[in-house]
Amino acid sequence: MTPAKYDTLIVDWGGVLTTSLNDAVAAWADRRGVRLSDYFEVMRQWLGDAGGMEAVFNPIHALERGEMEIPHFEEHLAEALTRVSGHEVVSEGLVEEMFEFFDHAPDMNGLVHRAKQQGLRTALLSNSWGNSYPRDGWDDMFDAVVISGEVGMRKPEHRIYHHTLELLDAPAESSVFVDDLVHNVAAAEELGMAGVVHSSYEETLVILEEKLGVSLS
Repeated sequence: MTPAKYDTLIVDWGGVLTTSLNDAVAAWADRRGVRLSDYFEVMRQWLGDAGGMEAVFNPIHALERGEMEIPHFEEHLAEALTRVSGHEVVSEGLVEEMFEFFDHAPDMNGLVHRAKQQGLRTALLSNSWGNSYPRDGWDDMFDAVVISGEVGMRKPEHRIYHHTLELLDAPAESSVFVDDLVHNVAAAEELGMAGVVHSSYEETLVILEEKLGVSLS
């Protein structure tokens, strides 16, 4: 291994430590009888084409910062889906059912465990939709856990990255951030972190071993 420039690993949850976010949403939409194109149209209207555009009021941003309760968000989502699709979508349980389709990704979780065992600083940085996280084993896996709804900040706001780095007592320049969303990675890179857009375990493994200078296989 080459000498390590980085000694800190920060990772996202949904789509990184779980199976694909798109696969989970597709399965949820199929169960709910929601057209996937309608769901993504609502997301585009709320988030903008790049997924990071701020709005005066955005239900997703409010939910992720903990400013809105799940039932209220579900009402907004059902109303928007009803408007786009032209047929009524029931709000109750919309978000809870979605997260039933997020499956544990043992390969990526194992990678983070091995990074921690190698002496690297590790953290979870996740935008929450008010969902319950499977936290068993996290004490052995992370030095810090930052959930957007618990701290009143969200990615890609720079302040949540600063908060995570402060908890780790780590400079941005020594940190690698892994997320499945390009705009979240871009925000980390703006602060001086190395960014990795996660698409597969095999690809992320190779990149992280090179940057961190340790074997994570």
